Amino acid sequence: MNQITAEKVVEILKENGTLVTLDEAKIILSFMINLASISLDQIFENES
Repeated sequence: MNQITAEKVVEILKENGTLVTLDEAKIILSFMINLASISLDQIFENES
């Protein structure tokens, strides 16, 4: 499975007009991973 890197986050955001530092991108990426994890937990919790 391909994992997105902080460098890729910087690149994607820059392409869309948002400039962030590598450290900021790491925080954004961590937040997105946590949000995805919470979302999946809720989905699977509701299915059981």
